[in-house]
Amino acid sequence: MAQDPLAGDAGSTYAPLTPVPDARRAFRTGDAFALWFSLGIGLLVAQAGALLVPGLSLPHALAAIGIGSVIGVVLLALAGVIGTDTGLAAMSSLRPTLGVRGASVPAVLNAVQLVGWGSFEVIVMRDSADALAKQAFHLSMPLIWTIVFGLLATLLAISGPLSFVRRFLRTWGIWLLLAGAAWLSWNLLARHDLAALMRRPGTGDMSFGGAIDLVVAMPLSWLPLIADYTRFGRRAGESFRGTLLGYGIANLWFYALGAIYGLAAGGGDALLTGALAQAGGGLALLLILIDEVDNAFADIHSAAVSTGTFWTRATVPLLSAAFGALCTAIALLVPMAKYQNFLLLIGSVFAPLFGVVLVDHFIVRKRRIEAAALGDLQGRYGFSGGWHLSAFISWAIGIGAYQAINQWLPNLGATLPALAIGALCYFAMVSARKTAYA
Repeated sequence: MAQDPLAGDAGSTYAPLTPVPDARRAFRTGDAFALWFSLGIGLLVAQAGALLVPGLSLPHALAAIGIGSVIGVVLLALAGVIGTDTGLAAMSSLRPTLGVRGASVPAVLNAVQLVGWGSFEVIVMRDSADALAKQAFHLSMPLIWTIVFGLLATLLAISGPLSFVRRFLRTWGIWLLLAGAAWLSWNLLARHDLAALMRRPGTGDMSFGGAIDLVVAMPLSWLPLIADYTRFGRRAGESFRGTLLGYGIANLWFYALGAIYGLAAGGGDALLTGALAQAGGGLALLLILIDEVDNAFADIHSAAVSTGTFWTRATVPLLSAAFGALCTAIALLVPMAKYQNFLLLIGSVFAPLFGVVLVDHFIVRKRRIEAAALGDLQGRYGFSGGWHLSAFISWAIGIGAYQAINQWLPNLGATLPALAIGALCYFAMVSARKTAYA
């Protein structure tokens, strides 16, 4: 009798360093679509869209959204293929590139940033729910909202991605999201003169290149996480298509909604939530708010998986419970606004890293991996004492390029150039080494 792939979530059963076997890979194109459509919809995405205006005119903002979404989502989907090719969690799949020991560096950075973003998601949900409760019932209870959303995200993280996607999203969660997004879109067209907004000139405070960089940054922020979920995919093509369509549609939709609502509200993200709350008495915003739980779930689950790559004695469910409690405590006690720049700084290191990783997986290793060598310091991925120096040098050059461009050419946008520079440096170093040994 065939084993039910949901009988014991593979996210809980298999350690991050253990490839998920074919028999336990349950994700098809529709599952990947549901997950990444859900993760692409959110208040933070809409708020990012609102930042594009009125610096850019609405036609230019929409063009930047289209170009940035295509570039960012294609790169994200390619990173997702790595998870399906290897069956490994995201940070585990970095060992063939960075080395057995070297992969612990991004794993630690990833866990730190995910704790921060998980806490920030709980705060966003708490503040939005409290604002809606004040508007509808004149009732404020931020402490209760923090505990409710923190507990819900933690329970979902403990249950694992298969249970979350196939028992929640595919069953009814995605229909709630579609209903909320459709209502916000209809309300926008019914209440505002879109043609007039399209004719309004931009102030010139944002460059077109900077706008593309802002749009690209959102899908690329998922690069360190995506393989944690696509490792459950049955075929690489299905993971690629599901991610591309799911996240691509959501990113285009909600960046555009954020830009249009933000411009109608006067520009910027500060007025956006108020404008959304007034749409349909806040019903649509409430549905989107519920969707924010899956972002917190992904942050907590992937923080646990990342930690499990170097703390192998702890199980993913136990780590998920610990990280969920930590995120909830931080949301209760720490004013997160002062840490946003720190979180963005940590996040910036992953764009050049995945430039290196994508070149290594698709071009250098041609999508092949030796799972038995992942923990062997004397094996193929041992390199120099467990560290692949060429990869680290290329990564460092990419980070340096990011900071330099951000400092001296801020209108250009640093994310894509840094990714490309890291990738080209690694390819050049590997090619030079092969030539030297030829």
